[in-house]
Amino acid sequence: MNSKAIIAIAALAAIASGVARADEADASQYGHKFESSRVRAEVQAEAATVARTRSTEPAGSRVAAQVKSTVQPSVIRAEAAQALRLGKIGYGEVGGV
Repeated sequence: MNSKAIIAIAALAAIASGVARADEADASQYGHKFESSRVRAEVQAEAATVARTRSTEPAGSRVAAQVKSTVQPSVIRAEAAQALRLGKIGYGEVGGV
Protein backbone atom coordinates (compact mmCIF):
# COMPACT_ATOMS: atom_id res chain seq x y z
CA MET A 1 0.00 0.00 0.00
CA ASN A 2 1.17 3.46 -0.67
CA SER A 3 1.28 6.27 1.86
CA LYS A 4 -1.84 8.00 0.49
CA ALA A 5 -3.99 4.94 1.20
CA ILE A 6 -2.60 4.59 4.72
CA ILE A 7 -3.29 8.27 5.46
CA ALA A 8 -6.84 7.94 4.07
CA ILE A 9 -7.53 4.88 6.23
CA ALA A 10 -6.12 6.64 9.31
CA ALA A 11 -8.28 9.71 8.66
CA LEU A 12 -11.40 7.55 8.19
CA ALA A 13 -10.65 5.71 11.45
CA ALA A 14 -10.23 9.00 13.30
CA ILE A 15 -13.57 10.29 11.99
CA ALA A 16 -15.37 7.05 12.83
CA SER A 17 -13.96 6.93 16.36
CA GLY A 18 -15.28 10.44 17.03
CA VAL A 19 -18.82 9.39 16.11
CA ALA A 20 -19.09 6.40 18.46
CA ARG A 21 -19.41 7.83 21.96
CA ALA A 22 -20.76 5.93 24.91
CA ASP A 23 -22.97 7.41 27.60
CA GLU A 24 -23.52 6.42 31.19
CA ALA A 25 -24.76 2.85 31.67
CA ASP A 26 -27.45 3.85 34.19
CA ALA A 27 -29.49 5.91 31.69
CA SER A 28 -29.35 8.94 33.97
CA GLN A 29 -29.97 11.25 31.01
CA TYR A 30 -33.57 9.95 30.89
CA GLY A 31 -34.37 10.49 34.56
CA HIS A 32 -37.05 13.04 35.39
CA LYS A 33 -38.04 14.36 38.75
CA PHE A 34 -41.69 13.68 39.54
CA GLU A 35 -43.73 15.45 42.20
CA SER A 36 -47.02 13.83 43.21
CA SER A 37 -49.96 15.59 44.80
CA ARG A 38 -51.33 12.37 46.33
CA VAL A 39 -50.10 10.52 49.37
CA ARG A 40 -48.94 6.90 49.23
CA ALA A 41 -51.89 5.57 51.28
CA GLU A 42 -54.38 7.15 48.87
CA VAL A 43 -52.74 5.51 45.85
CA GLN A 44 -52.61 2.13 47.60
CA ALA A 45 -56.30 2.37 48.57
CA GLU A 46 -57.27 3.14 44.97
CA ALA A 47 -55.21 0.20 43.70
CA ALA A 48 -56.87 -2.14 46.20
CA THR A 49 -60.33 -0.96 45.11
CA VAL A 50 -59.55 -1.55 41.44
CA ALA A 51 -58.21 -5.01 42.19
CA ARG A 52 -61.38 -5.96 44.10
CA THR A 53 -63.78 -4.72 41.42
CA ARG A 54 -61.96 -6.03 38.35
CA SER A 55 -63.09 -9.32 36.86
CA THR A 56 -60.48 -11.96 36.06
CA GLU A 57 -62.79 -13.53 33.51
CA PRO A 58 -61.84 -12.68 29.92
CA ALA A 59 -64.36 -10.65 27.94
CA GLY A 60 -66.59 -12.77 25.74
CA SER A 61 -65.73 -16.05 27.44
CA ARG A 62 -69.27 -16.89 28.48
CA VAL A 63 -71.50 -18.90 26.15
CA ALA A 64 -74.72 -17.15 25.14
CA ALA A 65 -78.02 -18.74 26.04
CA GLN A 66 -79.54 -20.86 23.32
CA VAL A 67 -82.22 -19.06 21.32
CA LYS A 68 -85.54 -20.84 20.91
CA SER A 69 -86.72 -20.89 17.32
CA THR A 70 -90.36 -20.73 16.27
CA VAL A 71 -89.68 -22.36 12.89
CA GLN A 72 -90.02 -26.13 12.55
CA PRO A 73 -86.86 -28.06 11.58
CA SER A 74 -88.70 -29.72 8.70
CA VAL A 75 -89.43 -26.30 7.16
CA ILE A 76 -85.73 -25.34 7.40
CA ARG A 77 -84.67 -28.61 5.76
CA ALA A 78 -87.21 -28.15 2.93
CA GLU A 79 -85.99 -24.58 2.28
CA ALA A 80 -82.36 -25.74 2.24
CA ALA A 81 -83.16 -28.56 -0.20
CA GLN A 82 -85.03 -26.17 -2.49
CA ALA A 83 -82.14 -23.64 -2.41
CA LEU A 84 -79.75 -26.46 -3.29
CA ARG A 85 -81.90 -27.57 -6.24
CA LEU A 86 -82.14 -23.98 -7.52
CA GLY A 87 -78.37 -23.51 -7.26
CA LYS A 88 -78.55 -20.74 -4.67
CA ILE A 89 -76.12 -22.50 -2.33
CA GLY A 90 -72.96 -24.45 -3.05
CA TYR A 91 -72.61 -28.21 -2.88
CA GLY A 92 -69.58 -30.38 -2.09
CA GLU A 93 -66.03 -29.22 -1.70
CA VAL A 94 -66.03 -26.72 -4.55
CA GLY A 95 -69.28 -25.09 -3.54
CA GLY A 96 -68.56 -21.84 -5.38
CA VAL A 97 -71.55 -19.63 -5.89
